[in-house]
Amino acid sequence: MLELFDRETLETRLLKGEQKRIMMSTTGKAKSLTIGFSFIEGFYWMSFAAIMGFSSLYLLDNGFSNTEIGMIIAIAGIISAVLQPLLASYADKPESMSLKNMILGLSGIQLVLGAMLFLTYQKLFVLTGVFYGCLVTILQLMTPLINSLGMESLNQGKKLNFGLARGMGSAAYAAAAYALGIWIAGLGARFVPISIIAAYSVFLVSLLLLFPFEKETKKISENVKKKSDSPIAFLRRYKRFSIVLVGCILVYISHVLLNSFTFQIVERKGGGSPEMGVAMALASLIELPTLFLFSFMLKKVRCDIWFRISGIFFMLKSLGTFLAPTIPVFYGVQAFQLLGWALITVSSVYYVNSIMDRRDAIKGQAYMTMTYTIGSVIGALLGGALIDLAGVNAMLLFATGSAVLGMVIMLLAAQKA
Repeated sequence: MLELFDRETLETRLLKGEQKRIMMSTTGKAKSLTIGFSFIEGFYWMSFAAIMGFSSLYLLDNGFSNTEIGMIIAIAGIISAVLQPLLASYADKPESMSLKNMILGLSGIQLVLGAMLFLTYQKLFVLTGVFYGCLVTILQLMTPLINSLGMESLNQGKKLNFGLARGMGSAAYAAAAYALGIWIAGLGARFVPISIIAAYSVFLVSLLLLFPFEKETKKISENVKKKSDSPIAFLRRYKRFSIVLVGCILVYISHVLLNSFTFQIVERKGGGSPEMGVAMALASLIELPTLFLFSFMLKKVRCDIWFRISGIFFMLKSLGTFLAPTIPVFYGVQAFQLLGWALITVSSVYYVNSIMDRRDAIKGQAYMTMTYTIGSVIGALLGGALIDLAGVNAMLLFATGSAVLGMVIMLLAAQKA
């Protein structure tokens, strides 16, 4: 069975070796693309904080129930899960438009949706749900494309510190979450779409002016043999990766439950919107050491080991959130973010990049991102229903069980990178 799992073509091994040499050669060099990519990551994760972090608060203010909020996020996740591998397969083709152009187009749509959400605030119930669902869908479609933009730069030997840039994204998320928590408490939920418009406006400018078009990427891609694979063929080729994806889905279910329903969790422990913003900001700030230092960490320990460790800390954060009796203790639990979400964010990108053929690089990132999307769907459907039927503690208990099972699968199934 293990022989079947680990069987690789000679081409795969050669390509993996090439990727590892490039990654090792670029780590620690001058960061000529790091500033531009940091702006891209920063404003993308600001938009993430507004759209996902305050989804429950905004939709509750517009008259939606917890179950309806869960359904909106779930439907958006289902659509995104279907579209992610299709979009990735297109992006992997030599004749496709550049990753940068694809990201520009999607972010332009987000900007329009944010404006429409502002105009329909507390007026058109159904359209508000539709617009918000579209925002969530496209937000999730953009994640693997942005990750692939960074990885393709590294694979070409360009100078980019991916972990540092991603760390700036978390710092921006923390700042946005803290500020939004305060501003929304004073100005109302209508400030959410305003923040979305602002974030994507600067994101577009950053992408246009601070990051080069990757024309070289397409030339290189044309020299790599490509096949039109079905999802089944792809997953058969990477059997252990397929099992790892299941573990990731389970830990992400726990993560989504904790983050999509943070407002309800904070209320249960005696807080409100300001405390929610503080908790989100703390979690993001705690991520920074891992993200900033991951290039150094990668020199000491393989990325697959860091990837396994992240599963353990997802479990610890879910358990800690369930057991925390007060807001101060809940704040302390955010420390597990250091080697949980922060670690899987960067280690999974490097892990996928190291085990995939070059022709499958974007698809691999898309499938890994799709695990978060599927986790979002399941978490959103179950989270809202569990809160409405049995309360916040029942939801947190389920989140802990899901994290435990996901952790075990990740520990056993992840392969050596």
